[in-house]
Amino acid sequence: MERRLAAILAADVVGYSRLMEADESGTLARLKAHRKDLIEPTIAAHHGRLVKLMGDGALVEFASAVDAVECAVKVQAGMAARTADEPKGRRIVFRIGINIGDLIVDGEDLYGDGVNIAARLEKLAAPGGVCVSRNVVSQVRGKVGFEFENLGQQKVKNISEPLQVFRVTTKEPGPTDGGEAVGPPPLPDKPSIAVLPFNNMSNDPDQDYFADGMVEEIITALSRARWLFVIARNSSFTYKGRTVDVKQVGQELGVRFVLEGSVRKAGNRVRITGQLIDAKTGAHLWADHFDGALEDVFELQDQVTASVVGAIAPKMEHAEIERAKRKQTENLDAYDYYLRGLAAVYQWTRDANEEALALFSRAVELDPTFASAYGMAARCYSMRKASGWIVDPEQEIAATRTLARKAAQLGRDDPIALSTAGIGLAFVAGELEEGDELIERALKLDPNLAPAWLFSGWVKIYLGEPEIAIERVEDAMRLSPNEPNVYGMQSAMALAHFFAGRPAEALSWAQKGMREQSHQVLAACIAAASAARIGNDSDAEMAIKRLRQIDPNLRASVVKAYWPIRRPEDLATWEEALRRAGLPD
Repeated sequence: MERRLAAILAADVVGYSRLMEADESGTLARLKAHRKDLIEPTIAAHHGRLVKLMGDGALVEFASAVDAVECAVKVQAGMAARTADEPKGRRIVFRIGINIGDLIVDGEDLYGDGVNIAARLEKLAAPGGVCVSRNVVSQVRGKVGFEFENLGQQKVKNISEPLQVFRVTTKEPGPTDGGEAVGPPPLPDKPSIAVLPFNNMSNDPDQDYFADGMVEEIITALSRARWLFVIARNSSFTYKGRTVDVKQVGQELGVRFVLEGSVRKAGNRVRITGQLIDAKTGAHLWADHFDGALEDVFELQDQVTASVVGAIAPKMEHAEIERAKRKQTENLDAYDYYLRGLAAVYQWTRDANEEALALFSRAVELDPTFASAYGMAARCYSMRKASGWIVDPEQEIAATRTLARKAAQLGRDDPIALSTAGIGLAFVAGELEEGDELIERALKLDPNLAPAWLFSGWVKIYLGEPEIAIERVEDAMRLSPNEPNVYGMQSAMALAHFFAGRPAEALSWAQKGMREQSHQVLAACIAAASAARIGNDSDAEMAIKRLRQIDPNLRASVVKAYWPIRRPEDLATWEEALRRAGLPD
């Protein structure tokens, strides 16, 4: 295995799917022109090697970190100048990440943590911006005419140690228009809010899960107000542990309001503080603190929610505030196990999944009416199947059915219980219509629940409705623009485009999913099948090679057991493309 140390640049187009939907041929033509006239000449001028293009993204290798950073800044400045006169909704805007690392060389391609970290840095960059790792800064500081803003340590998916992230800043005009950054999501046509992770002010760092749980409850309660647009928990939590500029958060997430605060738990007492900020002006609209006994924690959450809602819309009827409230359980011990289970679920590892399942099981032992805990336990089984962790399929399918139906029965007005039950029944048990119905009910109750939109997208794919699936996944992406587990969304987009008859678009999305999560079976399958459909033998071979590394036992004849694809013609197309790519029977 050949290795070498190099600087790697990862770039991606912001809002590519939205641009393609609005004007596919025009977007492709403009992107091709940018590559030919600006990007590729700039790479060549800085002695870079274009490793590969992936639809809307690119990987570039440099022997020099100085060349990599100067190339990135020149590309971003050039793109800003080339698109300055275009309407905002039509502009092509890049994010770029740069890292120095030990790379695995496979022919012309590159792999390894060095590449993965560059891709993670790209996701942390603002539209039109460049983020770099600490080792890049140490190599180039004093050698380039740029400054580096320390964004703090960031915990990213599949990288064991937190990354020290820096944003490249220049004195030259950046990609701006009227003082606002180009490329972030547009503000929705209704009040919009992001709830940032609250600081854990307790002396015990192990109480982080409790503070995180408070925020999750507040997000869930706010999202039940249908007139609000609420950013998903996973995107909000990408700011955890960072010192942030609220205005920048508002731009990056596309929201008008930001809620931040803290939680202090000491003995039997809890204090929640919060402040609501107008992200456009930086003005504080409301600030308060709420004190109470631990047994009053649900009432404290309701008070925070009602105060925030009241500050955003003072004339809103009291009934709307009441609908924004949700109490999952009155049993504090069960609630504590539930919060610990949520903390484990978000880690998405095999050990954490087993721990979460045990914690949710303990929660329902203590409170047999705890609908969300049943639903999240069913969700654990969905994650197990998606990750290839199932040991006893028959037993786990039966367990999923039991948990999902219990969640649906007890949680008729609980969108978390309904949506997690729905994806469990559809994906694990293959009961598509029942699962689809539960998820639809969840979305009517809570139109801001990003995971439910993603679950709906997956089920629509299985039911043979790929165009609807694409719309649902795009909704999930807008509600969670900084989603750490974005590869799940990318894989769903890839499979939907595959069944919609757009294999080139499917390949682009699948390759992004492979970059985000190198051990994901589905992304590699879609990449292989899509490449085979368009006659791209090299990408098909690469994807099959990756697939065999992930799951040596996978065969084309058994893929129907992995994904509950309803239409025979879809299944036949899927299996035939995988065989053509080289997956054995």
